[in-house]
Amino acid sequence: MARKRFSLNRLSVTTVALAVVLSAPGTRAKGQAQGSEADSKAIKQVYAEWYEAFSRHDAHATAMTFTEDADFTNMRGVHNHGRKEIEAHLAMIFAGALGSARRTDTVRNIRFFSPEVAEVDADTVISGTKAVDGTEVPPRKGLMVTTMTKQNGRWFISVFHEVEFPRAP
Repeated sequence: MARKRFSLNRLSVTTVALAVVLSAPGTRAKGQAQGSEADSKAIKQVYAEWYEAFSRHDAHATAMTFTEDADFTNMRGVHNHGRKEIEAHLAMIFAGALGSARRTDTVRNIRFFSPEVAEVDADTVISGTKAVDGTEVPPRKGLMVTTMTKQNGRWFISVFHEVEFPRAP
């Protein structure tokens, strides 16, 4: 009798372990990544909306690519929380050093963690930035890393971090 209990318990443990492994994010991510062509296209469209609005210096349209409670950290390490704060920050920088800046962000990788959450890496180039003395700074290159979330069928940026690569000597 003890032997049967041991086997039954071992079977239960194996079943639970298998259920945990099959429901793990990594397992879902693989399946989602294969079937996410429409979502990948939609995410790339949000990136295009982001950098096109940025290049038009439209703080409101740029901020609308973010969730209401998004976190934004730019190349200078300035952090903003929430769409309204992000919009105010963008309006300020568009009125200053980035008033004639243009940017492009080229998606290099999308990694789905679930059907509603993805991490995206993009190469960034910003040209037209002005120095304090009004001269144009050479194009700035960097990496933009975002967490994207799908809300009501639309993808938004929920966490945004970008770093600037050092200039070549």
